[in-house]
Amino acid sequence: MKSILKLQLANEDSRTFFLFLRQEINKSMSIDFRTRVEIPSGMPSICYADRMLMLGSCFAENIGNLFAGYKFCVDINPFGILYNPSSISGALWRLLEGKNFQRADLFYFQNSWHSFMHHGSFSAGTVEEALEKMNRRFEKACREIVSLDWLMLTWGTSYVYKLKESGMIVSNCHKLPENHFERSHLSVENVVETYIPLIRALKERNPRLKCLLTVSPIRHVREGLHANQLSKATLLLAAECLQQSFPESVFYFPSYEIVVDELRDYRFYADDMVHPSSLAVSYLWECFSRAFFGDDTLRVLAEVGTIQRDLSHKPFFPESEAYKNFLGQIVLKIKQLSEKYTYLDFQNELELCRMRLKK
Repeated sequence: MKSILKLQLANEDSRTFFLFLRQEINKSMSIDFRTRVEIPSGMPSICYADRMLMLGSCFAENIGNLFAGYKFCVDINPFGILYNPSSISGALWRLLEGKNFQRADLFYFQNSWHSFMHHGSFSAGTVEEALEKMNRRFEKACREIVSLDWLMLTWGTSYVYKLKESGMIVSNCHKLPENHFERSHLSVENVVETYIPLIRALKERNPRLKCLLTVSPIRHVREGLHANQLSKATLLLAAECLQQSFPESVFYFPSYEIVVDELRDYRFYADDMVHPSSLAVSYLWECFSRAFFGDDTLRVLAEVGTIQRDLSHKPFFPESEAYKNFLGQIVLKIKQLSEKYTYLDFQNELELCRMRLKK
């Protein structure tokens, strides 16, 4: 009798233990193992009819290329990649002035002509070639700045390099020796005092303009990790001040916070452990879409995405009748979408289809 009672107690203990274990497992499965960043709500919508200009770091290029790929009307970095708020504001003032670049704006170094206001992608072996590249993009941006709906600025660092000779803050050092420059750090006040008159001037020219600020999640490890944190803190505080100064027209999207706080695992970084991976950029795009895109925009985006995926399809038999019919369906989708939304530009995609159909 005693042995039976002991067995019953043991079984009861086992059942209690396994019930407890199951409850703990269920509880752990319901835990969200990350700190979610709150996506801003009540933001003005971005739609396909809007015209946008993006300036800033290579993170701006990543998001800008997604906008362009989904057929939004966007101009990305007409001066090339810019890292600090001062260089970005200088580019915007130049666009407002509308003053083309001349030979006097360039300098010669290591067999190329460069501009301190431009990224190295605009440099060239001759003055004429460099000026043609710079002014072609510049003139296009000048024409559009008065009709923009959105100006999107991505600040990367508050550390700047000044030419010792003139005191000019450069956008790119173009590999000149370090003794040509003096390194300094912009304060919150420096940034805010620069941008308040700039935003007012932009609004006077274009009252409907809305400005979206972001801070790049890319760490500037060359400055040192502690200095990078100070730099990002300066940019975040400056963005907050400008948002408070222009609550109806300046907005902020937390791309920096999403990567640093929510996607804090190194699988969300590229091989250099500094730049966000393509997966992280895709997640940021998803968060951005939730904040700024309405249902109509999301529907068009989905249709454009389907066309782009179809075009990226690699057939086993590109000369087959079946593949030609497939291309014909893509052309039909493009025409139907273009008739409905006349501002969508599918010229490159149509040309690609025509070339493939000729084979």
